[in-house]
Amino acid sequence: MAVKRKKGMRVNYLIIFLSGLVLLVAGILVYLLIIKGVYGKYKIEEILPTEENLGGLLSDKGHRTAVLFSEYTQNMLPEGSTWLNDNVDTWETFLGNMDLGYDLISDEDVELGKISKYSLVILPGSKAISDLEIIQIKKYLERGGSIFATSGTASYSNEAKWRGWNFFTEVYGLKFTKEIDPKKDKFKIHTLRGNLPLTGNIPTGYTLNVATWDRPIYAEVLEPRTTQVSFWFDFRKESGLVREQVKKSAGIVYGTYGKGRFVWYGFELNSVIGEQEDYIYFDKLFQNSIRWLKYEATGYVKDWPAPYESAVIFVPTLTNEIGNIKNLTSLLGSQHYPATFFIDPFVAAQKQALTRSIAKYGDVGAITDVGFLENSHDTTNHLYDEDSQYSNILVSTDTLTKITGMDVKGIMPLFGFYDENTLQAMEKADLDYLVVDSLTDRSVPRKYIRGTKNIMVITKTARDDIKIIGEYGLTEPKFQLYTYEEDVDRLLFEGGLYVLKLHTDYQLKPQYVGVIKDLMKYIRKKKKIWITSISELQDWWFRRSQIEIRYETRSKRRIAVQVHNPKDMVVNEFVVQLDMNKPVKDIEISSDIINMEIPEYEFDSLSNTLYLYVYDLEPNETRQFFVDFDNIPEE
Repeated sequence: MAVKRKKGMRVNYLIIFLSGLVLLVAGILVYLLIIKGVYGKYKIEEILPTEENLGGLLSDKGHRTAVLFSEYTQNMLPEGSTWLNDNVDTWETFLGNMDLGYDLISDEDVELGKISKYSLVILPGSKAISDLEIIQIKKYLERGGSIFATSGTASYSNEAKWRGWNFFTEVYGLKFTKEIDPKKDKFKIHTLRGNLPLTGNIPTGYTLNVATWDRPIYAEVLEPRTTQVSFWFDFRKESGLVREQVKKSAGIVYGTYGKGRFVWYGFELNSVIGEQEDYIYFDKLFQNSIRWLKYEATGYVKDWPAPYESAVIFVPTLTNEIGNIKNLTSLLGSQHYPATFFIDPFVAAQKQALTRSIAKYGDVGAITDVGFLENSHDTTNHLYDEDSQYSNILVSTDTLTKITGMDVKGIMPLFGFYDENTLQAMEKADLDYLVVDSLTDRSVPRKYIRGTKNIMVITKTARDDIKIIGEYGLTEPKFQLYTYEEDVDRLLFEGGLYVLKLHTDYQLKPQYVGVIKDLMKYIRKKKKIWITSISELQDWWFRRSQIEIRYETRSKRRIAVQVHNPKDMVVNEFVVQLDMNKPVKDIEISSDIINMEIPEYEFDSLSNTLYLYVYDLEPNETRQFFVDFDNIPEE
């Protein structure tokens, strides 16, 4: 009897193959979508598992950085000197803080052209290098490499013979001005400009203290391919024409040579001295320098409202001959300039009608006696205690409030100085701002938080009329005007706040007040200077300074930017400045969060700077954006 076999299901290999192919394609598409969601724009060849791509992921990213230990420089030093070793050690510390690996290389490595594999070569204090090294460094730069150098690069030959400053002129685009003599100055103040790729997130006008034992260098920028970042000239102590002295005293620059880039410091890293805050900001300067050399973006909140690059406030001060204030108020009214008047309350009590008329033209602050300072290095034992300062503050502000009917929210110390007791007393008195004669480490306001109170301190940023007329003896209006204009130009160059402090018994006298009208015209012509009052400045500065910004390079074509408002006030408008630090095009702004408001933006292709205009950031709100772009290849 025949047995019937049951037929099983037939396998259709074509269906299995097609199904697998569909799943594979779907998987690839999902993978590509994930890659795009994280890294933005990309090219297929950039995500393939090639040796180059895997090497970029697995190798130590820092091994594309080289640090030259120049034996030629070591040989020209006195026997037993550890100068070069100490400098290189400091560089190693800074690079270690950035988690940036490196190779130590020799003069011979440079001479043999072995630096071509590095994206960044560091030349710490490399004063003596050979002619062959110079040739190789130039070739390296021309092909697109980056160098970070300090001091008098290549000013001596490998045989320790004086070569001169030809390398400076040709490669850095600089003209040597002079070296600082340590016998004359043990240290020098070094002022940093604001809102540059190298100085992002550092207070504008910040002053580093630099020891002079290494004979730091003054230089002058000669070519537009080089940008001046700082200057040695100290308007507080030094005489001379300000514009010229600032121009001739560059101490940090960055620029291009061929297809390559360079950053030059006119001093060694271990020459920077000071307190913890100084080292924190110097470390930011160092990191920003590395980022620029490696074509990585730098982001920060712009100091001033768009489109301004600097700001000015008028601070008329009434003590003696207060009738002269009428010479200014008529001018302020016709020019529509805001001002904040500071008045001695005892004088105001005697001239109440005049004081009330002044209040129509701007805010009013009180000149208050908080103590006399004999030694500017010691405030502890000379200014009054907190209770005494608090009592004097209440008397002066209450007096002016009763006379003017205005809420007085700021003071100016009678003798120009303040201390911690002043800030504590202001917090108790619910005051907002303090204008002082102290010469501090920045040319922008400083915000202090005492208790729950924000206090803005505005320090002296320019020469006032007591200096110009009283000390300099400049009685010719044209010389007075020129001196004011010099400080306007310096602070516009820095990007800082110009505090124009005027006195009724100096510049506001009838024979001199015309200078202020001419100065107002000069400021208006600059266009990029924000003319404001202290109350407006305070509102802007508190809101601007509360913004937190984070940015991260996700890929060659994407940067993630996050802005956060941790406070309980709405920030109506601010500008995030993103220095792309490389040529880019076809910028797109997006977000991975549904209904996220995308900011308006403007891109300056000449400076490769992106401005994001953010509006109405609510309390505790966070916004995250993706900046996608295409890179423009070097020609």
